[in-house]
Amino acid sequence: MNNTAIYIFNRIVRLAIIFFILYLIFTNFGTFLMIIGIIFILGFIAIYNLKKKIKTNGFHFKFNGQEFSQGNNANFNFNDFQNFNSNDFQNFANQPRYNEIQQAKDFFGFTGEPTKEEIKKRYKELARKYHPDINGGDDTKMKELNHFRDILIKTVK
Repeated sequence: MNNTAIYIFNRIVRLAIIFFILYLIFTNFGTFLMIIGIIFILGFIAIYNLKKKIKTNGFHFKFNGQEFSQGNNANFNFNDFQNFNSNDFQNFANQPRYNEIQQAKDFFGFTGEPTKEEIKKRYKELARKYHPDINGGDDTKMKELNHFRDILIKTVK
């Protein structure tokens, strides 16, 4: 088909669609369909606007040091934080739970508070006992031993 035939075909299809819509408008079923269509379009617009409001580009915090220093925080000095050593807070967030400490002591066979040297000595003894090469490739006890050793080392002062 040439371009003129395609153009004429498109015009005929458009006119047919327009006449069909006009026919539906002037019948009861057409009115029902129009109301449903309007409700659908309004619902789509409402959901689109709601998503647009909810959608964020991330949280942007802007700090103005001048406003901060003029209020209740006038004596605050950020340079004080440069004096802290990061090792001071190293173990703060990862402290083991009490029941884990007790389980570790039971696993190692300690009744009191062990020293680092006692932990290392007992670890070597248990490592010889639970090593996967000795246990036929089963490494569950060795993993447990390593975990409990780390817990006990963290708790030793």
